Amino acid sequence: MITIFNRKELIITYDLVKQAELRNLLAGSNIKYLVKTRNLKSPSPFSAGSVGRTGTFGENLSLEYEYKIYVHKDDYNEALSIIKRGI
Repeated sequence: MITIFNRKELIITYDLVKQAELRNLLAGSNIKYLVKTRNLKSPSPFSAGSVGRTGTFGENLSLEYEYKIYVHKDDYNEALSIIKRGI
């Protein structure tokens, strides 16, 4: 089980296809992983309604989501070598 206390951040990407490829590489090698997805355009308490006020004209919408992939800290080096070979 991967928890906040035993995980290590493997990679951050903004590409949905890339994160799916990385997940497939890890799963194919029986390495457990955790993906945290964050919508960078969602309003926060500090910028309430900013997207509604300003819109998204001219912004690169492919960078709207951030994907952080974590693995167990004991599997980190193996996972890193797997994704380096797969890229």
